[in-house]
Amino acid sequence: MSLEESSGLERESLVDPPNGEKALEEESDASAAAPSGALVPVGGRSLAATDPLRRYIAEVRRYAPLDREEEQRLARLYRETGDRDALFRLVTSNLMLVVRIALSFRRAVQSVLDLVQEGNVGLMQALERFDPDLGVRLPTYAAWWIRAYIVKFLLDNVRQVRVGTTNARRKLLHNLAQERRRLEAEGFEVGPKLLAERFGVSEGDVRDVEQALASRDVRLDEPVGEDGERTRADALAAGGPTVEEQVARRELGEKVQASIRRFRGGLSDRDRAILDDRILSEDPLTLQALGERFGTTREAVRQAEVKLMNRLKAHLAEELGDLGSIRIGPA
Repeated sequence: MSLEESSGLERESLVDPPNGEKALEEESDASAAAPSGALVPVGGRSLAATDPLRRYIAEVRRYAPLDREEEQRLARLYRETGDRDALFRLVTSNLMLVVRIALSFRRAVQSVLDLVQEGNVGLMQALERFDPDLGVRLPTYAAWWIRAYIVKFLLDNVRQVRVGTTNARRKLLHNLAQERRRLEAEGFEVGPKLLAERFGVSEGDVRDVEQALASRDVRLDEPVGEDGERTRADALAAGGPTVEEQVARRELGEKVQASIRRFRGGLSDRDRAILDDRILSEDPLTLQALGERFGTTREAVRQAEVKLMNRLKAHLAEELGDLGSIRIGPA
């Protein structure tokens, strides 16, 4: 099924009024009810009832969402047989989800339909990978894919969020918020000058990235994932792997972190400190420092670290199997 068949999208330009999603949907009702060619008041203006976004919203709202039982039945049918009618039902029942997510980024572009089209591609990717037997609802699973494609599109095409265009700026994009919190916790007065020194970039680079991260247009620092430790920028920084690779690595990475937390719960105080302050730390303590903390030699700490790493690898292999290229420790 082509994107056009599943969504009926048209690449037309629209300057979106700042009324928000609810207003847009109310306006779409008015547009759908108005005679062809009539003018409908929108935010103090009048737009033709054939406005493409409102026409599209009125169209996709005709498709009711699926309940869990029907969703699982159709998903299994499509997964096992490739049934196109099942795919159509799964797609159309989630088109309004794509619109809602696209509208959350509406101030970043002139044409919200561009974002809807990218989001529909993400929806199709989610449907190709969705496993109904995992116990997760399709909208929950698909929402990340939809956002991933929309944000990737913005990072690639919208000037105001093209901040990750150099290695230094990509490093900022990944780590700025975390470093700011760390410095503030240590009592520093954090400003562009201090952050520029820490990252080895100019103050202008810091201001540009801060502006993009703080933007209401596209919140690149918004947490994603259950633990809230990753952001859109983490997963979607320009010049990185494909969206498919990002999602696969993200899902496996979250499983690794959960497994490490279980492993950590059974450790002694010393081994827990070695795990936290050496193996997993972005700024690991020296062997000497840990030796002094526990009243032992640096060689004893080194040997304990090697044994602990081997135990951790064995634990992860037992729980998760082959980890491929997933790295244990900080990025």
